[in-house]
Amino acid sequence: MAAHGIPRYTRLGEKTEEVRQQELHKIEKYRELDQSVRDKVAAQQYTPETLQKITELLTSNPEYYTVWNYRRQVLRSEFSRAASAGSEEATGGQIATLIKDDLMFLIPLLRSFPKCYWIWNYRTWLLDEAKRLLPVPTARKFWQEELALVGKMLSLDSRNFHGWGYRLFVVETLRELRSEELEEKDMTRTEFEYAKKMIGANLSNFSAWHYRTKLIQRLLRENSASDEERRKMLDDELDLIHRALCDPYDQSLWFYHQNLMCTFDPSVAGQTLAPNLSDSERLDYLRREIEEIQEMLDGAEDCKYIYQALIDCTMLSWKVEGREPSGEPKTQVLGWLSELKKLDPLRHQRWLDFEQSLCR
Repeated sequence: MAAHGIPRYTRLGEKTEEVRQQELHKIEKYRELDQSVRDKVAAQQYTPETLQKITELLTSNPEYYTVWNYRRQVLRSEFSRAASAGSEEATGGQIATLIKDDLMFLIPLLRSFPKCYWIWNYRTWLLDEAKRLLPVPTARKFWQEELALVGKMLSLDSRNFHGWGYRLFVVETLRELRSEELEEKDMTRTEFEYAKKMIGANLSNFSAWHYRTKLIQRLLRENSASDEERRKMLDDELDLIHRALCDPYDQSLWFYHQNLMCTFDPSVAGQTLAPNLSDSERLDYLRREIEEIQEMLDGAEDCKYIYQALIDCTMLSWKVEGREPSGEPKTQVLGWLSELKKLDPLRHQRWLDFEQSLCR
């Protein structure tokens, strides 16, 4: 007996047995609930009681994907019942309420299980049902609220690529539900500014940089941008990435830089933000880029990404000029390769093969 008359469980077996019995009781309750749901669905008892039991089961185990299909069956029955019950206005109101309540049910599940695919799949299905069954203004409101939810989710985990992919999906659906052409342009501009804000908050946010690449092309296309406007956009993007590369050790930034360098590659330039640059303009850009990157070496001589970028830009300039590597530029590239072999031992053979190909 412990102090103050409170028993102290010193024997582990007693406590373990108590816990074991509790777990067995939970398992038994879960099995009973599971069987009850199966029986009701098999009997096509698509009632509010069945829906409540499905809610309890999914709250306990959201990975149980079969039960999400049961829930769809019950909701479809509810939608059909509402559609045959009264006026079009009343029907829309009932269906909207059913969808709204179910979307709310998912919120706490998403907080606890943010990467459970079955929850997101079901949520997408609900929103698609809103698009199918409700008037466009009502459906659009649901999707606009979803965009706000994704914004909150990304504010909690700004680098969640699942979240960024879902945001793109929601925005594309809102485009389908738009009321005017001007509204689509406004949406692209808003998303472009959102990506810029998220990059400003975290320069290492690769998903935000990637999202930005998609938005730039759409923005230019929707505005029927001239070559001069496209060149201005290119200059702005180069300025942005140069300022971001104050930390040259961040690989996410170099991925975006690499994407911009495709603008100067004649073989893919037609798909980039400035497709109509002349070869002399491309060479001018590349020479300035090489100078800019070389300056980054001061104090960051151990950064392999800088040497890789220098090699890529130099080789791209050779491609634009249509000539074989030779002279001082070739000597420089061999020197950068020598550094890479030391700084990147895991890819030593790759750099060695590349070096040998240059010396043939």
